[in-house]
Amino acid sequence: MYSIFQYVESIAPSSQPVLIFGETGVGKELICQVIHGLSQRKGKLVKINVAGLDDNVFSDTLFGHVPGAFTGADKTRSGLIEQAVSGTLFLDEIGDLSLISQVKLLRLLQEGEYLPLGSDCIHKSDVRILASTNLDLWALEKKGRFRKDLIYRLSTHSLTLPPLRERLLDLPLLLDRFVCQAATELGKSIPDISQNLIAQLETYPFEGNIRELNSMVYDAVSRYKKGSFTLDLFKAFTPNSKGHGRDEPANLPTLKEASRELVEKALKKTRGNQSAAARILGISQQALSKRIKKLKSSKK
Repeated sequence: MYSIFQYVESIAPSSQPVLIFGETGVGKELICQVIHGLSQRKGKLVKINVAGLDDNVFSDTLFGHVPGAFTGADKTRSGLIEQAVSGTLFLDEIGDLSLISQVKLLRLLQEGEYLPLGSDCIHKSDVRILASTNLDLWALEKKGRFRKDLIYRLSTHSLTLPPLRERLLDLPLLLDRFVCQAATELGKSIPDISQNLIAQLETYPFEGNIRELNSMVYDAVSRYKKGSFTLDLFKAFTPNSKGHGRDEPANLPTLKEASRELVEKALKKTRGNQSAAARILGISQQALSKRIKKLKSSKK
């Protein structure tokens, strides 16, 4: 994540497009906000989710229209591009954009030009385009659903945000932030977060990534009254939950317990022969001997 943040800082002053990849809920929109904030562009950040927009709605929303462009168009309407003049336009879910709309977006990227609906007058724009997707655009291109030239134009700068399950070192930081936010908003005292709770949450798949964690924490804090902030406050882990959590993390042995069990099983299998047991465990006899002594001393 540090390398991603450094990259974001380096590309922020650029006027070129940025394509952000990542699963749902990893924070693509937050990265977009950071890029715009660091860019020092004079205009504002304007966002739109393009998923499900047909070509007419897409064109009208982005480019606007003039009177008479279609039935009911009785006055000029400025599009989002005009609203984002000298600023940034963020196109979320770009992989769902129709092929016809892709051609129009390509022209905007290549020439900095666009046509409002019903107009013959070309408009110029200096807006910077940021786009995000949770889809593989190259796979879509092979299926004829996304233009290759548009991928190249969008990805002058590009980055991929990893899922939460691949950045578990961030979990304590995110957990602390979300707990504080939720407690403050709900008017509750901020509970202490134990290392045991963090270890238990690390076993959860977080298919919804950071967004899912935020929702889970908010709900858990709403249930919290006093005392320990425990796993049973998280409904994804409760026995009757229909969520997609894994087996109860509390049922897992600790590393110390697992180590003891492995050593005991290896010694039992070899009838107390430490050399043979060490070979089974993949460690030296000296290392096994130290482990045995340590386990014996911990029993006292």
